[in-house]
Amino acid sequence: MNPEEIQIELSIVMPCLNEAETIETCIKKAFGWLQANNVKGEVVIGDNGSTDGSQRMAEALGARVIAVPRKGYGSALMGAIEASKGRYVIMGDSDDSYDFGNLTLFVEALRKGYDLVMGNRFMGGVQKGAMPFLHRYLGNPVLSFIGRLFFKCPAGDFHCGLRGFRQDIVSVLDLKTTGMEFASEMVVKATIFKLKITEVPTILSKDGRTRPPHLRTWRDGWRHLRFLLIYSPRWLFVIPGIVLMIAGIILSLLIIKGPVDLFSHIYFDTNTLLYAGAFIIVGFQAVSFGIFTRAYAVQAGFLPVKDSLTKAFEIVTLETGLIIGLIIFIAGLSGTFYSLHIWEESHFGQLDYPRILRIVIPSVVAIIIGLQTILSSFFLSVLSVNKK
Repeated sequence: MNPEEIQIELSIVMPCLNEAETIETCIKKAFGWLQANNVKGEVVIGDNGSTDGSQRMAEALGARVIAVPRKGYGSALMGAIEASKGRYVIMGDSDDSYDFGNLTLFVEALRKGYDLVMGNRFMGGVQKGAMPFLHRYLGNPVLSFIGRLFFKCPAGDFHCGLRGFRQDIVSVLDLKTTGMEFASEMVVKATIFKLKITEVPTILSKDGRTRPPHLRTWRDGWRHLRFLLIYSPRWLFVIPGIVLMIAGIILSLLIIKGPVDLFSHIYFDTNTLLYAGAFIIVGFQAVSFGIFTRAYAVQAGFLPVKDSLTKAFEIVTLETGLIIGLIIFIAGLSGTFYSLHIWEESHFGQLDYPRILRIVIPSVVAIIIGLQTILSSFFLSVLSVNKK
């Protein structure tokens, strides 16, 4: 950076795709706030291919317009953020739903040393007609709750579009997404990398456009949820897998000695035992996928290294996994030979199927789990090669 660029304290960034109805109002408010508060700053527009003259309007008011060919809300923002020259960045939509004339709380928090300052619309107020019913009472509360549950993020309004951050944290977070889930990725990664996050109240107004918004309720809601799940292998794979395995093991232990009458005249027998075995196998696969995903994400830089996982990988080596898998496999094979012995005793004729299935089903499950443990150990070792 040259000396002139270093003097810029704040870059106000807006994504733009055919926002001619509101872009001028947003830029005027932003420059007005900078001037009124004696803040050295700039306005940067990430244009995603507008065809309504939004670019000319922005440039005429003194904003810098960055052409971003790659489509998407996240792409437009990243193009503008990377081109910004300020020490701090405040981003917000260019539809006049956020008040760029009132950024004081954001800048004050950034100056205090916070890395990410989130706006909270539920603290500041949502004006009538500013947020659809489903977004206000279902989408935002549910997704924000999931974000706090999965990542222990302090943000109460996960998807507020008005937020401020240090410009240099962008390289640390290495943001990848191009669509509306960009907002989730920023908060999630800031939490994962243990950056200092705080919230300030902000008001959400009804946007000034006459055309429909770019946001699509179900499509973009699913993209946010999908991102939260993908970035949390523990909740996507490990916890459901453990629950399935525990359920399968408990059912197996209850039924393996004989039929169980849990309710009057309703018996759980070998058919249930077969499903219990399936629970164990699928649960084990889910846990394995969670471990693989975490190992790959650490290697690729998507997720940070955890000391607890590093120690676990040092203890559970390839050799350990092979020994455990072999023991389980041999146990299953022993049960198989025992069932063959029982069959031999009946001269390879008809069997008491409820009795024999109580041996065969657990044996088959053990053989599968043993082999999967061996193969998973090799695969995990391959994923860890670069780390070693």
